[in-house]
Formats: sequence, C-alpha cells, structure tokens
Amino acid sequence: MRILQLHCDYIEFTPIRKEIKSAEEIDPAKMRLEEVVVAFVAVEEGDNSDVARRAIGEISQSMQKIGCNRLLLYPYAHLSSKLASPSTALSLIKEMQSLADGLEVHRAPFGWTKSYQLQVKGHPLAENSKTIMAGDEKESTSEALKAESKIQSYWHIMTPDGKMHDVGKFDFSKYKNLEVLAKYEAAKKRSVDEPPPHVKLMKKLAIADYEPASDAGNMRFFPNGRLIKSLIERYVTERVIEYGGFEVETPIMYDSHHPSMESYFNRFPARQYNVNSEGKHLFLRFAACFGQFLMAKDFHMSYKNLPLRLYELTRYSFRREQSGELVGLRRLRAFTMPDCHAMCKDMEQAKEEFRKRFDLSRSVIRGLGLDEADFEMAIRFTEEFYHENKALIEELVGKLGKPVLVEMWKERFFYFVLKWEFNYVDSLGKASALSTDQIDVENGKRYNIEFIDEENKPRFPIILHNSPSGAIERVMYVLLEKAAKDQKEGRKPSLPLWLAPTQVRVIPVRPEFMSFCEKLVDGLSQKDIRADLDDRNESVGKSIRDAETEWIRYIIVIGDKEVNAAKLSIRDRKSGTVKEWTADELVSEIKMETHGMPFFKLNMSRFVSKRPQIMV
Repeated sequence: MRILQLHCDYIEFTPIRKEIKSAEEIDPAKMRLEEVVVAFVAVEEGDNSDVARRAIGEISQSMQKIGCNRLLLYPYAHLSSKLASPSTALSLIKEMQSLADGLEVHRAPFGWTKSYQLQVKGHPLAENSKTIMAGDEKESTSEALKAESKIQSYWHIMTPDGKMHDVGKFDFSKYKNLEVLAKYEAAKKRSVDEPPPHVKLMKKLAIADYEPASDAGNMRFFPNGRLIKSLIERYVTERVIEYGGFEVETPIMYDSHHPSMESYFNRFPARQYNVNSEGKHLFLRFAACFGQFLMAKDFHMSYKNLPLRLYELTRYSFRREQSGELVGLRRLRAFTMPDCHAMCKDMEQAKEEFRKRFDLSRSVIRGLGLDEADFEMAIRFTEEFYHENKALIEELVGKLGKPVLVEMWKERFFYFVLKWEFNYVDSLGKASALSTDQIDVENGKRYNIEFIDEENKPRFPIILHNSPSGAIERVMYVLLEKAAKDQKEGRKPSLPLWLAPTQVRVIPVRPEFMSFCEKLVDGLSQKDIRADLDDRNESVGKSIRDAETEWIRYIIVIGDKEVNAAKLSIRDRKSGTVKEWTADELVSEIKMETHGMPFFKLNMSRFVSKRPQIMV
C-alpha cells in the first residue's frame, strides 16, 4: 500500500464520472473539508487486513503529532503500477475507515474521476509518504535486541569533583540544559511537535531544503549549503589526519547474511534500508564500522602497529529514523558522518587513546564555533567498568569542568563498556548528540580482527569508535539554532566567518564605478577571500538590506569618495560599525579571524545578477 499524506487547510472535490464499472453508486455532489489530513491511498497486489491495520495506525500516529483529528481517505490509483483488484482495494479502504478509532473519518468515492483542489499547510510534517507491505511486521529480532529491550538504566549526575548524585535529588537550578537533557533521555521522545527555528533559516539562507522526490530525511543542499558542508567536512578530516587517522573508503551496502554482519544487522532491523540484488539481501550502512572492520580483518598487524586509526567521512550513512523524528537538519535518514576507529592492543592503551580523542573532540567542537556552554555531556558505562576505571571517568568529567549526565547499567548489553557524547539542547527541549567515543570490547572477535602480541600470540584488539564532530548536517543544524537564539535575544545572527558563503559584498553607487568594483573583488578573491559584486540595477539601500539578509559580514559601498581615497569605508555587520581600512587591512582582518580553517572559493557567480533565485 502506498500513501501520500497531506495536512491541508482545506480540500474541495467533485465526482465527475465513473472511471470503472465497479465504481460506488453515489450522488455525485461537491464536498469540502477544512483543517483535514488527506491520505491519497493506492492499494497494491498482496495487501491484506494487516496492511490496512498498520496503515491506519501510522496515519493516526502522525495525525496526533500535528494535532489534527479530521481524515479524508482518498482512493488514488496513480501512486502505483501494481494495483490490487478494485474489490480488494475498496474492501481494505473501508476497513481502514472502520479501524480509525477516535478520528472523524471521511472517504472519497471509489472508482470515480474527480476534480479537486486543496491547500497544503507549510510546516515540515505537512507532507508525508508511506509504503506499507505485507510481511514487514514480521522482521526478525535478534537475541541482542530482545535483551536491549529489557535494559534497566540507573541515572546519576557526576560533578567535576567525581561525586555521583542521584538524578532525582540533584539541584539543577544552575544547570537548566542538563536538566532538559536528563528529562529527554528518560522520556526517550524523539518526535517533534513543531519545526525548530533552524528550518526557517536553512531555507531563507538557501542552504538546504526537503527533497519531495526522495524518501523523507534525504535533503538537497543548494550551492551555499554545499559550500558550508564541504568546509566543515574538510576541517574535520584535516583534524583527524593531524591526529594520526588513515583515511579510507568503504562500500555503502553490505550482505545482511554475512557471518560478521548478521547479529549487527538484527539489532535494528526495522531501521535499515534494504536492497535485494542477485539473490542477496543487502542493507545500507548506518556507520563506517562494517567496512573498516572488514578491512582491518585483512591486515597483518603486530602490537607495534597499534593503535591503528582508520578514518572515513561517510557520504552517506543511512538509517530509517521514524518519520515523526525527521525535521530539518537535526535528524536525517541519510547523513554524513566522520567515523574514526582505533584498534588498541589492550585496555590500558585503549584508555590512553580514549583520552587523546576526548581532547581532539573538544578541540574540533571549539573550532566549529561551539564551546562548553553550548552542549551537555552524557557518559554511559557498566557498573563493573566504573568500579574498575573510576579514575578515567572522573578525569574526563573533571576536564569538562561541569556536571554531566550518567547512565549506568548493571550488565553489558551493548558491544561497548564506556561511551560519552556531547549533546546540543535546542529551544524545543530536544537533545542531539555531536561528538562521541566508545570503548568496544566485542567487535574485534566478531570480525576476527587479529594482531600478534609481544609473546607472538594472536589476539583481538579493543576498538574505539569516535566521531569528533558528529554528523556534518547536525553541526550545521546547531550553528543555525545558535544563530536563531542570537536573533531571538536581540543579537545579529551569523555563521562563523570561515563558513560564510560570501565574506565580502561590494556595492557600486552608480554603474560607472563597476570597473573599480570588479578590480576590488578580483584582488580580494586572489587573496582567498570570498567576495562578490552586487551588479544589479537596484538602489544602494536595497542592496545593503539584501546583504544583511544574507548575513554577509563585510559590506563595501563604492562611490566617488572610495574611488579617490586610500581607504575604504567598510561596514562590519558583526560590530555594527564602519571601519576605515585599506583592502589589505581588510584581508589581514579576515585572515586573522579565519586562521587555520580551510578555504574554498565562491560556489556561485561573483556577480549577484547572474545567480538564480532559489525558491524555498
């Protein structure tokens, strides 16, 4: 069954004529419904009552999230080329109607050609598509997944002095975001009820948007977004290589029945993208672990080669997150993840490497424009590991210098014994993990990765799983959410200067100054400054307002004075002042602020008039 679901201000339709012989007998009257969810439904070969039950269940859940109680089931054969018989289709649609408890359900007539018009609401959850197939609910569940469902977590707060506090008795009055994180983790409610502020900004700045022709959670990035994304990718990759990572590349799909993969795959079978090819059941990776582990298995390694650090920037990793959790850049189904694994000879080496990567991650986060005030740390471990390694855990929390959320397990259910992550808490009370690392004591053996130890005996390594930044798209989400917070609190929103798609905008007062402006832009561009020229036939005031709207840091208006003077009058959007600088002084200022960060040239024409208007 295929469903296109739209949250509408209204729909109005009129049956015109019977399209098939078995069309329902009705009085063909015009019908109008307001504040309604319209579900266009195509019933396919093989669909049955279970499919109908699950379909109306998913529709009902999504309607609860958007707060709408009126539903129109609209038979729509054009969504599929493998339709069920008309009698089966009508029977299942009627069954969906009867199962929709608590909803006001209407049904468009079956088998009729209809004229209709509707108006879809403009929020991220207004448009939704679903494919529900017979048998999907029978996916296998591994023993690991069954065990994980029984996990009992014990929650605490650890303060920088190493003391553990019961989370229910801790005084959060000075740590409001930590309190939000604790409640978020306890509730485990990942779905969103309204779009977060960054969604509006990512569209306004022509960074990214939803792609209606793809699956939900797969975004399209416009030139500005691709530039920002590329710069962050380059920065994180360079930092990992400086740390000692060896960059590799691995496939994006794997055989779910491969001996090393089967138990991994069955942990989250409902969250995978599945592909059937030449008799194989493949799944799209949700991390770089599989490829790097299979690669390491084929290495001949001794203890002298360890720690061995393998790194990949996955474009993309895939995970079929639930549709209600997908919003903007915060949580996606296809995402770019910097993934670095270190093979270590023993726990002592693993702990030492863990410390280095903790410092690396904090440094990377700072370089991206965040600091400790922008995130809250959670750390998770088994009770046994905590008692054996208190010093390490207390050291990490002490380095951060503020209380962290602790989750402790009596038993080990996962492949790791210790994990930490930095979480950004947004204005809607949702927490999103950025940097993370884990100590994995299971997958060395699972993947048969071996090294030869000091006694010439084969052993399995301990593996660390680190992403020093978290998903690249999520970093962009955090930067935009921070900017939205600045805007709400009366400060000018902006991106870090090294990430600004345009760093300098040059505006001529009159056309005769165009040649001077072009030479100025050329000179700045040759010195690796992203400068462009507003050559449109617009007033200077409008050009300045447009530059402000694009968050361009430096604006230079060129008139008689600037052409004939040694210095330029340069508007600094960040400080709100006008600087009297030469072009070289401007270059020096930008270079100083962006020192050590990667650079790419403009990703669109330097002439504003030649750029397409991106409609979002």
